[in-house]
Amino acid sequence: MHIGGRRGLAAVAVIGALVGVAGCGQQGVGATADTAPGSSQAITGMAGAAPGRGAACVFIKPDGAQKLGHVGWGFKVPDTGRWVYGAVENPSARLYTPPGGDIGAWHAEGSYDRMLSEMSRDAHYRGTSEHPYSRYRCTKSPTYDVNRARDMIRTVEARGFLVGVDPRTGTLTSRDCLDATYDVLNAYRTRHLTPAPELSVPNVWVEELWGWSDRQLTPR
Repeated sequence: MHIGGRRGLAAVAVIGALVGVAGCGQQGVGATADTAPGSSQAITGMAGAAPGRGAACVFIKPDGAQKLGHVGWGFKVPDTGRWVYGAVENPSARLYTPPGGDIGAWHAEGSYDRMLSEMSRDAHYRGTSEHPYSRYRCTKSPTYDVNRARDMIRTVEARGFLVGVDPRTGTLTSRDCLDATYDVLNAYRTRHLTPAPELSVPNVWVEELWGWSDRQLTPR
C-alpha cells in the first residue's frame, strides 16, 4: 500500500497536492453500466447474492486527481436488493475546506444496476465531465452494519476536506475521497478491507484490495 513506506507515501501525496491534485475526482464522459471481467477472480451474483449477507464495492476513476486516482463507495443493504453508494468529489479542487463546507459529498440508494449506471455516468457530480468512474471492485462480506455505515456517511459529509497540513492541529493528514470511502466501508464492517492510512494514494490502495472482483464500467 505504501510507496517507500508511510513517509514515502505521504511525500507523494503532498507533492501531488502541491501540483493541484486536491480535486480528489473529476467527472468524465457519460457511460452506461456494461461490465466485463477484470484481472482478478470475478465475484459473481453481487446484485442479489446470499440473503442475509453483506457486500461492498469501491468505484475508481484511475485518471482522476492527476492520475493518483479517485474513489467512491457502495454497500449492500442485506435482504432488500438495495445498495447505498456515494463519494466525496471535491469539485472545487481546494486542498482544504473546513467542516460543514461544500466538498461535493453525496450519497444515494437504489438497486445494484442503478448504482452501476449512476456511478458510470457521474450522475451526482456537478460540473463539466473530464474523467468517469471506469472501474469497480467488489467483495461479499459475511459481516455488515448498515446503521453504522449510514452514521459514518453523515460524518464524512460534514467533516470537510483536507490534503496536507491541518490548520487546526498543524499535523500532516488527510480527509479526502479515499478516507471517506475507507471510513464508510470500515464502518459497514466490510471483510477483507485493506487499511488506508492517512495520505494514501487511491490508485495504490485499490490494487491491494486482495480477493475483490475487478471489473470495468465501459463507456458507450
